[in-house]
Amino acid sequence: MARYTGPAWRLSRREKLDLFPRSSQGSKSKFAERSETPPGMHGQARTKTSDYGLQLREKQKVKRIYGVLERQFRNYYEKASKAKGVTGTTLLMFLERRLDNAIYRMGIVASRRQARQAVSHGHVKINGRKLDIPSYQVSAGDLIEIACSDKMKETFKANYEKFKDVDTAEWLTVDLENLKATVKKLPERSDIKMPIQEQLIVELYSK
Repeated sequence: MARYTGPAWRLSRREKLDLFPRSSQGSKSKFAERSETPPGMHGQARTKTSDYGLQLREKQKVKRIYGVLERQFRNYYEKASKAKGVTGTTLLMFLERRLDNAIYRMGIVASRRQARQAVSHGHVKINGRKLDIPSYQVSAGDLIEIACSDKMKETFKANYEKFKDVDTAEWLTVDLENLKATVKKLPERSDIKMPIQEQLIVELYSK
């Protein structure tokens, strides 16, 4: 299954939640927040959602927030289910520790899609080593560095001034002047502010 590349506001409308808060200045995103019905000709239909439907929608919502595919998401769940701790929380922590998410949480890009592109294009170093794997799991003490042209650095810095108060992470220490960030600790459940009910996802996969 290919990664979705269409308008992000349609995904927000489908989930009835602004999944991409840094683009909320756009009129389409505002429309998504106001809309009470999903897109499509049957969007006006009012039907009671089953338990399975609620679980499925929660999984889809989290997949879309972090921009991962079904197989990737399933692999994260399998890994979380075998790890110590609460499965749902561990699942979210695996997603939160992705390198592309860490770049997004620095506040220098408008979306996780842009963060993933920066990583894939080789503009990111981890502990001095260039890394182009968006799914890389950052660890406490890791040094993240943006290595790109001066023009791109200015763009990232401008983005930071615009987005530094929107969905950034307290588990990162950002050095804006040098476009670096240190993972001062691993993320915790309380660091995720989006309304996510991870237990519904666990129930879905436990069937």
